[in-house]
Amino acid sequence: MDHHGEVALPHGQAVPATMQAGGGVPEESQRSQLLHSLHETITNYARRAWEASQGQESFESFLHYLQSNSGSALAPPPPTDLSYPISNYYISSSHNTYLTGNQLTSDSSTEGYKNVLLRGCRCVEIDVWDGEDDSPSSSENEAEEGEERSLRKRLKGLLKGKSSARDKLRSAPPAAPPNSAASERIEPWRVDTNRVEPRVLHGYTATKEVPFRDVCSAIRDYAFVTSELPVIISLEVHTSLEQQAIMVEIMEQCWKDMLMKPPANPDDCADLPLPQLADLKRKILVKVKYSPPTPPAEANQAPVQEPEDTSSGSDEDMPAKVKKPKSKMLEELSRLGVYTRSYHFKSFSQPEARIPTHIFSLSEGVLMEVHESDPRGLFSHNKNFLMRAYPKGVRFSSSNLDPAVFWRKGVQIVALNWQKWDAGTMLNEAMFAGTGGWILKPEGYRGVSDATQQQHAASYANLDMYIEFFAGQDLPLPPDEKERSFKPYVKVELHVEKPEERLGERIPGGGEAREGEYKRHTATTRGCSPDFRREVLRFDGVTGVVPELSFVRFKVMDDDRMKDDLAAWACFRLDRLSSGYRMIHLFDCAGVQTKGVLFVRIRKQLSVSAGT
Repeated sequence: MDHHGEVALPHGQAVPATMQAGGGVPEESQRSQLLHSLHETITNYARRAWEASQGQESFESFLHYLQSNSGSALAPPPPTDLSYPISNYYISSSHNTYLTGNQLTSDSSTEGYKNVLLRGCRCVEIDVWDGEDDSPSSSENEAEEGEERSLRKRLKGLLKGKSSARDKLRSAPPAAPPNSAASERIEPWRVDTNRVEPRVLHGYTATKEVPFRDVCSAIRDYAFVTSELPVIISLEVHTSLEQQAIMVEIMEQCWKDMLMKPPANPDDCADLPLPQLADLKRKILVKVKYSPPTPPAEANQAPVQEPEDTSSGSDEDMPAKVKKPKSKMLEELSRLGVYTRSYHFKSFSQPEARIPTHIFSLSEGVLMEVHESDPRGLFSHNKNFLMRAYPKGVRFSSSNLDPAVFWRKGVQIVALNWQKWDAGTMLNEAMFAGTGGWILKPEGYRGVSDATQQQHAASYANLDMYIEFFAGQDLPLPPDEKERSFKPYVKVELHVEKPEERLGERIPGGGEAREGEYKRHTATTRGCSPDFRREVLRFDGVTGVVPELSFVRFKVMDDDRMKDDLAAWACFRLDRLSSGYRMIHLFDCAGVQTKGVLFVRIRKQLSVSAGT
């Protein structure tokens, strides 16, 4: 596999990961927007548009403009100012990165890490569990493993109240003398090449596993191919102390100087200010639960079973009677959370909430509750400290939350299932398109702002938008559709902030990813290069708009009696949707950049609003 990381799509086609949506790889995006020719229908409309503009340049120059990057509806991103502390940025983030499909039965694979990193993702998740003697080794990773056997083993160990992996580890080397610290009592088995090593999978399900070592190697190889901006590793640790020691060894071996090293004195981390983004280029940060150093008097005691934040939701939504108790964290592993120390969230008044290097991970449901109970505290906290939001565990199909709702709360890390194409991943593409995966927040959301509430963080505007559709060219077909029966129409959705969001009230639909608040669609046409006959869609008098946090989504749908299938799409942050005669470049339903375009004319006007 070359640095482009080819990915096999469901219909069998293999394409470079850099051609898939995700927000990153600006050079690849620019190349994909070059058109070698224009369909006759578009050329005819272009001539009329050129004549109406009084021919200020040659017609050939106008055609060249439409075929070049300059004619794209997507404006280039502004240069990213790297001088702010890292809490002042939105970070393109993945949830359950190892899964290739749904949350219950899909495979785990290193390909997920290669794929999202090449597409601009800067925060990936690893769920780590104790290894088993019959877990696939690096050299055996291609072998199929029976889902029934895998699930039976895990459930059997769960019902007995212990992990089968713990039984396998009883032959581990003996502990150090009783007076040694806990970190010295863990022997990482450095000389045993046949040792059991940790594995990555979605717990309590029939998902397949992959070796933790292979995941770390994939991250090493692909973390900084398309972006030099830092990568955050969100660790969900379900392993024993012995296996945690192996995790530390593997990460240090694989990542070497890329790994952000802890200071010599672990207590110094509590007082460290968050660094500027510029200081973390080509660095890997580990987000892991913080565990204070074990006093010598307690070092010989049995590990304490205690609750821990769960970042993926795999435990959170399970009945209490089947939950596995959390193990104590190994000090060496915990210390790797230099600027991303994870603490269990109780309230914004808890002492840990003032530690500069802390991070809270909350599920979408908990965040919605916090939004209603303490909106001021939520917004103020996220101006200066890191927070991660993730989909609730009952999203078995790997569907996504609405990231815009959480970005508008100031949440920096909104984790999405990148293997699922829905409104959530399309909005993520719009937010990070053509960037290195870190985006500076609007000024009112940064630590330098005096704003204490969401409603005071931005200047709200009224929007009037007019989109005239001329024609399409090379529109991709939905799966299993033939061109002769393809009946496309374009649906335009405007995703803007709801009044309830800024007022701290219950948000209709919660954090669910769904259609935009305002919707319009064209008439149905025919074929892959349709004529839309200059139909105009209007969005008049839309209030409470923040351009940097509002989005316009275009969906090409196939008009069908039973269900209208998605054929293609494009999504834009409103402030980057360019006015004038433009080409909208389309992704297909699998998120792959195509040669399909829509020729349109866009007019938008923003006027001052009271903001309520």
